Amino acid sequence: MPVKGDAPVLPGARAIARHVRISPNKARRVVNLVRGLPAKEALTVLQFAPQAASEQVYKVLASAIANAENNERLDPDALLVSEAFVDEGPTLKRFRPRAQGRAYRIRKRTCHITIAVEAVQVARPAKKAAAKKAAPAAKAAPAKAAAETTAPDTKAEATSTEGAE
Repeated sequence: MPVKGDAPVLPGARAIARHVRISPNKARRVVNLVRGLPAKEALTVLQFAPQAASEQVYKVLASAIANAENNERLDPDALLVSEAFVDEGPTLKRFRPRAQGRAYRIRKRTCHITIAVEAVQVARPAKKAAAKKAAPAAKAAPAKAAAETTAPDTKAEATSTEGAE
């Protein structure tokens, strides 16, 4: 039976913001946007997300990236948001006065936001671009050869028809 320690551990870091004064459900909506994204892309998504919780999640993600960069000596461009979740924190209970001496309970919910990033191999786009450039050149060479072989035939036909007149 596989044990947690058996799996190869990728280098990474994490950050936790505790007792954040935002409802866990609202924070989960934002965290679900960035789970599995590259770290830099996730920061951009959070920067332009309209939800209020995105500011807090942005700070936690930036902290996780800084932890990976400074503590683990990892390249920030090669980081991926591997884990992101929101746990419920303690609820602050307050009372709101209502009509006829009643009081309604107000629940001010808090949450704990956890984001973990891990290093992944960065794909080398230069190699792919070089391979793509070589492929069209190879395809173009046979086309040129075919054009050269057909061109003299048409000239030969043209000269043979001129001589027949």
